[in-house]
Amino acid sequence: MLELLGLDITAEAVYREMLTDPEGGVIELCARLRLPESAVREALDRLADLTLLRASRERPGALWPVSPERGLELLLRRQEEELARRQQELVVSKAAVACAVAEYAALRSSTPVDGGERLVGLDAIQSKLEVLTARLTGECLAVMPGGAQSAASLAASRPLDEDALLRGVALRTIYQDSIRNDPESLGYARWMTGLGGKVRTAPVLPPRMLVFDRRTAVVPIDPENTRLGALCTEEPGIVASLVALFEQTWETAAPLGADRTEDTGTGLSAGERELLRLLSTGLTDDAAAKRLGVSVRTVRRQMAVLMERLAAASRFEAGLKAAQRGWL
Repeated sequence: MLELLGLDITAEAVYREMLTDPEGGVIELCARLRLPESAVREALDRLADLTLLRASRERPGALWPVSPERGLELLLRRQEEELARRQQELVVSKAAVACAVAEYAALRSSTPVDGGERLVGLDAIQSKLEVLTARLTGECLAVMPGGAQSAASLAASRPLDEDALLRGVALRTIYQDSIRNDPESLGYARWMTGLGGKVRTAPVLPPRMLVFDRRTAVVPIDPENTRLGALCTEEPGIVASLVALFEQTWETAAPLGADRTEDTGTGLSAGERELLRLLSTGLTDDAAAKRLGVSVRTVRRQMAVLMERLAAASRFEAGLKAAQRGWL
């Protein structure tokens, strides 16, 4: 009952017995409590340290229990003093941290730019994301193109996403449809939804973005090579535009638990229609695969199926017939 004051069960039992019979010695305590002598002596030492026992004035060498009113009040007062000291140390520590953050800011591998911060390298990006995630209070919007996510990327994201979701932050993430064919990425997305996050997918996505509480956005400097770094900005105009782009993409994306339905008029899936559109603009198989987040082999396989359905001998003929049928 008094563990919070520093008394374990044995010490409290010894103290109670001594209050009942203050003149009993170690042997009597051992017999009444059925404890070994070493345990009783250890408890007596603990009680003396807590000033619940004092030297007897009548019996030299003996100990006398301090009254509970006095002894426990002293223990409580000691804890209050310790708490006040710790609170003062915390105030000093916070001030020291603020000074250190300001001092070390100049040593980071990021570069200030107008209205934002240029983050150079994956480590700098990860450090910034950790700070931004810890400060989240409302929601985080994420667009994750590129199809299947790397194991390293998922491992780095998991503790940040978990912390935010457990704090009640709303996470909305849009992946490409192709993650539905990648067990690891799909498993991660389902793990997020299990913790309350919302996930949707779309055939083609805008460049990667993260928007924190609709105030701060992180986007790649070069969408074709995210390893080059990212731009972190709080410019209201830029952030508002990115939020609008996210919401537009979210509205047309399919919830993770829903199947991508085919167009009842053409029989085309959203991915097949997008593939035809991309190839009709003159993109190569490689470029189309990158936009869809799939392999070149998948693009060629899907295109072969479409050509067969169109009874076309060439891609040019397939394009003409697709246009004639209203598929484009």
